[in-house]
Amino acid sequence: MDIILKYFPDLTEKQKAEFGQLLDLYTLWNAQINVISRKDVEALYEKHVLHSLGIAKVYQFAPNSKVLDVGTGGGFPGIPLAIMFPEVQFHLVDSIGKKIKVVNEVAEALGLKNLTAQHERAENVKGKYDFIVSRAVTRMKPFIGWIHQKFETRSINSLDNGILYLKGGDLEEELNEAKRPYQEHLLVDFFEEEFFETKKVIYVPFS
Repeated sequence: MDIILKYFPDLTEKQKAEFGQLLDLYTLWNAQINVISRKDVEALYEKHVLHSLGIAKVYQFAPNSKVLDVGTGGGFPGIPLAIMFPEVQFHLVDSIGKKIKVVNEVAEALGLKNLTAQHERAENVKGKYDFIVSRAVTRMKPFIGWIHQKFETRSINSLDNGILYLKGGDLEEELNEAKRPYQEHLLVDFFEEEFFETKKVIYVPFS
């Protein structure tokens, strides 16, 4: 987990301990319920944890913000973000129940009090959120269709409420198709590893 400390040197001892447990926990649970590829378990901190924390490099959530993670899979980006922002409430959803079982088991083992998880399709989730995060679950246009009514009208952050979406490659056509204003943040500006060369955080405001 040295790669996490390389880019986030100011973690508390509690956060270091929580991040440090992730490899053993995902190795254990992934052997029972396959949520990430076996090869990726070996690169967990770079390809999953640090990738998730790309959102934290782009933006710092205000305390008491509410964040929805759609299509969380085994808990990315939600679990690393919940460790990074202990005063923010995270709700992780996925349409595949066994993946949510892994999320719940990992969150319980870490003692995360600011995270809930639900086996549900995104469009059926109740509640309103300041931000909705996700990691490349679909093209932006259908994604917006699932979640566009799930934003709080009031804002407690310096950034307008909206989507923070982790995705890679040339996204111009896809983002133009969505017909929404957006900002593109290159993760290569924050992380020097080759994996991040084409990776981005896309911010779509819903003010």
